[in-house]
Amino acid sequence: MEKSYDYIIAGSGLAGLSLLYRILREDSLKGKKILVVDSEKKTKNDRTWCYWEKGEGLFEPIVHFSWDTLSYFAPKVNQTFKMDEYKYKMILGDQFYSFVLDFASQFSNVTFLQSEIKAIETEEGRAFLKSNEGVFEADFIFNSTPIFYPEINPENSLLQHFMGWKIRTHKKTFDPSEATLMDFTLKQTHGTTFMYVLPTSEMEALVEYTLFTEEVLEKEEYKRELTDYIENKLDISDYEIVHDEFGVIPMSLAKFNRSEDEEGRIINIGTAGGFTKASTGYTFYFVQKHLEKVVENLSVGKSPLVEKGFEDKMYDWYDRTLLDVLLKKKMEGRDIFTKLFTKVKPESVMAFLANESSSLEEFKIRHSLPPWTFASSGMKQLISR
Repeated sequence: MEKSYDYIIAGSGLAGLSLLYRILREDSLKGKKILVVDSEKKTKNDRTWCYWEKGEGLFEPIVHFSWDTLSYFAPKVNQTFKMDEYKYKMILGDQFYSFVLDFASQFSNVTFLQSEIKAIETEEGRAFLKSNEGVFEADFIFNSTPIFYPEINPENSLLQHFMGWKIRTHKKTFDPSEATLMDFTLKQTHGTTFMYVLPTSEMEALVEYTLFTEEVLEKEEYKRELTDYIENKLDISDYEIVHDEFGVIPMSLAKFNRSEDEEGRIINIGTAGGFTKASTGYTFYFVQKHLEKVVENLSVGKSPLVEKGFEDKMYDWYDRTLLDVLLKKKMEGRDIFTKLFTKVKPESVMAFLANESSSLEEFKIRHSLPPWTFASSGMKQLISR
C-alpha cells in the first residue's frame, strides 16, 4: 500500500465523505491521490440528517423526503406555516454512504483504509497520519475525527441528544405534506425538550425525542417519552417500530480550531472544525457550505483553510450568546423559540438559523427577545474571543 498522497481524509462520516464527493466532482482535483481512513466501514442507516435549503442542493438525488409546510407547537401556540423559499429535507445515513461510496468506486486514485487513527501531525511542510497500518503522508490532511476536540464539559457545553423511531401504522394516519418542526408541549423537566414528527407517507413517520441538556438520559426514559407521545399525543396505538436511532451532538462554547498547525496542513472539518451550529446542533447544511469553499480554494491553488469572514463571526456571536443564555438558565429554550416563531415570520427565523438572514430579519429577531436577558451574555461572548 502506498504511503504518500495528495490528500488524506481522516474519518468517513458526513464531513469526510462530503469532501471526497466534492473533490471527485471537480475536474481539476478528481485525479488527486486520496486516502480515506476510518476505524469502521460506513454501511448502516445509523443516522438521519434533516436541514432546510433553498432550491436543489448537491445531494438532491438522495433526498429521501422534503416538506415546505411545517408546524410549531408550544403551550397556547399552534402554528402551521408554508415556506416560500426553503424546503425542509431528509437524507438517510445508509443512502448517503452508498451514494458517495458508489461514486468513489469509479476512481482508482481513491484508497480506503479501515484502521484506527493514532495521531495526526506535521513535519517539514508535510502532514502525517499514524495508524495501526503504518504512517501515511500528504500535502493536506482533512480531519473529521474527535482527535483534536477541545474539552467538552457542562460549564461550556450543552448536549443535543435524541432518540428517534421510524414507525409504521396499519392504517392511514399521517399527512406527508406537513412536518412538525418542534413540539414543545412536552414537560421541560430536564431542560429544552421537544419532539419532531416527520411523516414520509400516510403510514410512516420519524418521531424523534430531542433535548438540549448537560447530560444524556437513561435509554428507558427516551423510550417512555416516545411511547407516551405516540400513543397519547398522536393517538396511535397500532404501530410497529421499523427503525430506531440515537445520537449526541455537542452544542459548545469551546473553541474548535479550523487548523491544527501554522501552515494549515491539518484542516479540521465537520464538528471537529466547529461546523456544528452552537445554538441548535444543526450540522449537515453548515458542513456543506464550508466544504464548498474548501474545494473552491483547492481548485484554484489556494489554501483549503477557510478563514472566518465578518458574517461568520457575527453569526458565531449570535450562536454563543443564545447558548450562553441556555447554559446559564437565564431563559428556557421553549420560551426563546416560541417568542421567535410567534413574533417573527417563521421563514425569517429559518433563514436566521441557516446563517442566511437579511439585516432587517436580524433586527426583528434581536428585538423579539428580552434585551436584558441577552445583553450580559452578548457582552460576555463579545469579549471572550
